[in-house]
Amino acid sequence: MNSSMKDKVEGTYHEATGKLKEVAGKVIDSPELEVKGRNEKVAGKVQEKLGEVKKVMGS
Repeated sequence: MNSSMKDKVEGTYHEATGKLKEVAGKVIDSPELEVKGRNEKVAGKVQEKLGEVKKVMGS
């Protein structure tokens, strides 16, 4: 698997797990878990975009 595809897949994974943590934090009333989930979701989006940029650049 090339580097750009790996970043896109991992980014999607982190985005999904972050969303789950965020929702779980809301359900169990845990602001800490909610924030961790939100941060992971954003990091996943960034990693996914990095993979797109690498693909365009040919890396």
